[in-house]
Parts: sequence; C-alpha cells; structure tokens
Amino acid sequence: MDRTERFYTIDRLLKSSRVVPLSRLIEELEVSRATVRRDLEYMRDRMAAPIIWDRAQRGYRYDIDQDQDSRYSLPGLWFNSSEVYALLTMDRLLSSLQPGLLEPHIEPLRTRVRRLLGSGNHSTHEVERRIRILNMAARQADAGIFGSIADALLRRKRLEIRHLNRRVDEYTERVVSPQRLTHYRDNWYLDAWCHMRKSLRSFAVDVIDRADLVEDQDTKDVSDAELERILGNGYGIFAGESTQTALLKFTSSAAKWVAQEKWHSEQNGSYQSDGSYHLTVPYANNTELIMDILKHGPDVEVLSPDSLREAVRRRLRATTIHYE
Repeated sequence: MDRTERFYTIDRLLKSSRVVPLSRLIEELEVSRATVRRDLEYMRDRMAAPIIWDRAQRGYRYDIDQDQDSRYSLPGLWFNSSEVYALLTMDRLLSSLQPGLLEPHIEPLRTRVRRLLGSGNHSTHEVERRIRILNMAARQADAGIFGSIADALLRRKRLEIRHLNRRVDEYTERVVSPQRLTHYRDNWYLDAWCHMRKSLRSFAVDVIDRADLVEDQDTKDVSDAELERILGNGYGIFAGESTQTALLKFTSSAAKWVAQEKWHSEQNGSYQSDGSYHLTVPYANNTELIMDILKHGPDVEVLSPDSLREAVRRRLRATTIHYE
C-alpha cells in the first residue's frame, strides 16, 4: 500500500484498539519497523496526530481524553480509483432507474451512496462536477428483456429467445439454459448452453428482442470450471475451447501504453532490444482481437500465426479501398 493508505490504516487501528503494539502495525502495513516509525513521526509532526507510546501497555495509542466529544481525524480523506468509480457508477445507475417495485428502497440507498461520496471533505456536487465517467460504447438493453433473463438465470429455468445475428442481419430463435450474465466493455452478455447447437454460446443482451421463460423445463447446468475452460480461455467475449496464440509486435512509442494494458489473463509481454514490445495473447475467435489490433494502426504488426496476419492484412486492404 502507498503512504497515504498506511496513514489511514494506522488511524483505523488506533481508533479501533485501545493500544496497538508495534508488531501489529508492522504486520498490517507490511513494511519495516523503521518505516512504521517514520510514518508515526510524520503523523505526529505534520498532521498533529496525538499518538503516544504507552510504556506500561507496550504499544501506541491516541492521547485523547475519552470524556471529550471531539476526536482527532485525518484531513483530506479521498478515494482510490476503484472506489470513486464504483460510487459514481452506483449513483448514476440508481438515478436512472425507472419507477417500480424497488422505488421505496432506492432513494435511501442513493442517499447513502451520495453521503459516502461527500465523506472525503469534498461535497458530492464537487466530486460529480470534477470527475466524469464516460461509457461511450454502451448499447442499451431492454429492461424487460434483461429482467426476464435474470429471472430465468436465478430460478434455473430455460429460456426461449429470439436474437439478431448482426453479421448476417437475421433473427434466430433458440432455447437456451442461462449460466451467467457478464458485463464486458460496458455491455451485457448472456452465457448460456444452446440446446440447438449443443454447446456454450454468448449472446449480446441488447440484440435479444424476446425472452420467454420455459416453466416446465429446468436448466441444463454447466460447472464453473467448464465455463472457464470453454469461455474463459479465448480472447474477449468471442471465446472458445480451441485456442491459438497471437504474437504481436508494438513500436517503442506504442509500447509505453500497451505494456500497462490487460488484454488477457494469460498474456505475456516483454521489451525487445530495439525498444519494441512483444505481446502474446491466446484467442479462439479472432473477431475482437483484430478490432483491438487495428486500433493501433501502424504501431503494431502481427508476427504470428500466419492466419491472423493474413486476416488483418485483408481487413486493412478492404479499408484502404475507401480512400483510393
């Protein structure tokens, strides 16, 4: 944890325990004895924290009269990136809900979220004004359809769905056994066993225009391990059981960004002697991988396999036709 997190951890420990031994501070903060003592000294000298060493009880504590109403608190509490993202996202989602059965419960929940947002010595209004979350690629899913899918998923019932295949612009009807809902790149996907294809499939929820519960048929269950083996091995949402490994070469300028990005849980990356960056990622279906490769333009080259290299070359050639 960084220094600021250590300060708040020390503050929490001193407030929750009468006396905190040095050994516990070292264990909780996962730093050296010298670092703990430097942190304590900084809090005393720079933040006016009333921290003292209790010789009799062999530990640190706050030197605050318990009869006093006022208590020392650290200034400038702030959130880390994941916390502020979660709170702002929750506030946005709660404010966008249409009136319904949950309405009596939503407003108190939203009040609590907004109180948390304003708990860091900054008003909720100021946090919302200064921090933006843009979900540019989100596609709107029908609330009724989503509710039917979630109901079948949790009740373990089959669904008869009608969905649009965007590639061929045709609707298909099929019966599926819902396994899980996945929120990926700002959109919802239904992972389900397709009884027509006799295999696992992922369906974009926004292109499902009908979802009817099949009351008299329980779902076919697929284990978590099987779901991960088939849908978790490939690249992105277009996963599959049989995978290949892509080797991508990024220029030195692009490497500064790509080296910090998470493309896949099993990716491997390494800098080369010329400053370029090699990235390997497993994939089963190249659809989404090609889209991510193309967005880097001339800063990336597919080294292998040849099939992926050829697919990218064809896509680039088809693109340049528009500008010739």
